[in-house]
Amino acid sequence: MTTLEAGEGNRLRKNSLGVGAITFMVISAAAPLTAVAGGTPLGMLMGNGAGFAGIYLIVTLLLLLFAVGYVAMSRHIGNAGAFYAYAARGLGGLAGGATALIAILSYNAMQIGVMGLLGAATAGLFAGWGITLPWWVWSFIAIAIVAVLGYRQVDLSAKILTVLVLAEYVVVLILDLTILKTGGDSGLSAAPFSWSQITSGAPAIAILFCFAAFIGFEATTIYAEEARDPKVTIPRATYFSVILIGLFYMITAWLMAVGAGVDKLLPSLQGLQDPTTFLFGLSDRYAGTLLTHAMSILFVSSLFAGVLAFHNAVARYIYVAGREKLLPQTIGVTHSAHQSPHVASVIQTVLAAIVVGLFAVLGLDPVLALFSWLTNVATLGVIVMMAVASLAVVMYFRANPSSQENALKTTVLPGLTFIAFVIIIYLIVINFGSLSGAAGFLGVFLPALVLIAAVVGLLLASALRSRDPVAFESLGKPLKD
Repeated sequence: MTTLEAGEGNRLRKNSLGVGAITFMVISAAAPLTAVAGGTPLGMLMGNGAGFAGIYLIVTLLLLLFAVGYVAMSRHIGNAGAFYAYAARGLGGLAGGATALIAILSYNAMQIGVMGLLGAATAGLFAGWGITLPWWVWSFIAIAIVAVLGYRQVDLSAKILTVLVLAEYVVVLILDLTILKTGGDSGLSAAPFSWSQITSGAPAIAILFCFAAFIGFEATTIYAEEARDPKVTIPRATYFSVILIGLFYMITAWLMAVGAGVDKLLPSLQGLQDPTTFLFGLSDRYAGTLLTHAMSILFVSSLFAGVLAFHNAVARYIYVAGREKLLPQTIGVTHSAHQSPHVASVIQTVLAAIVVGLFAVLGLDPVLALFSWLTNVATLGVIVMMAVASLAVVMYFRANPSSQENALKTTVLPGLTFIAFVIIIYLIVINFGSLSGAAGFLGVFLPALVLIAAVVGLLLASALRSRDPVAFESLGKPLKD
């Protein structure tokens, strides 16, 4: 395994994150309560109803298959660039440059998009307490708090996210247990896992909503340079993340369907003015208003945890792109005391403030526009990177046959997941307007942003190859200890 040297004063904070910290960092990016309260009811309504729980099971299994090759690669490429580094070492520097810009676009889009929903949810929560402020005020407050945390050492963010995520799990698990204990509306049923339910309605759209709910789990490898014993920590955190997120989503979606009644679920959702209130209605019915109030507060904290986690991911991608000269080297530096990617963190903060400010000035809806448009772009971008990573795994191990990894991990499973992701990318592109609510020109332009980012990244990598061939050949290499 070839490595790249970097000055000790320009490195991320080594040995600062264990398996638990990384797991909670990435689970918080997936924002479990947000996915359960927001994404799951919408996925049921627009997708396949009660069969949504079965789709969660299928997507969990697919992502576990993807993780096999992904973590095999992580044992050989320990670079905070993650997807970008894998693409660069497996498919070459040009592919690496394209992937780097897709990553920067995708995680920025996800973080800034969630800022819209966070602003709206916080405004609604405080309005109930007699404090009425526009959504964008709360978004800017969140941007400021995240800016401070992102600027400081990563283990501080990890501690905060661990507390918030545990609280999210507790309130939803309490509701799950009460539905399980009472037997739901008409008794416990395995119908949501039947093939007829899974394939009912629009299962393709349900698959896309499920994938969106998992976005963030793949970020384990971003923390490779900050992990303790990364060859052990990163694989464990990746598998733990997929299994914990997948089981939590699947069981909760099943109990939500059982709680409403499998046959009554879709009519109940269709009768709601806002389907994202569905989980809170179940809480009132089965667990009482006290839990519902707690859940409303934690819904906001879940969104905050998500934007903080995505901020950390974006900052590391920007930092690595600067450190490896794709972007100006002044970006690729770390703080002398915190060893955080502080310049990249500031850049992400400024971008978030500009975009949120633009949507506020134009009077666009924070949920139907800012959140929906940008998070769907992000989902598309991340799945494109998963496809690229799957192909990169195959090509990297073909070029490095002495790696002592078996063919199932390095060729068969990555090849199958590559094909699966290509199909899913096609489904997202043709359904983008329906998923995001972006009509006309925007329905074409928004998914095209991923292609535009790839082209920009390819041009940046090509320019680097011309001016500094040695740096180009070193793209994505692990750093020496």
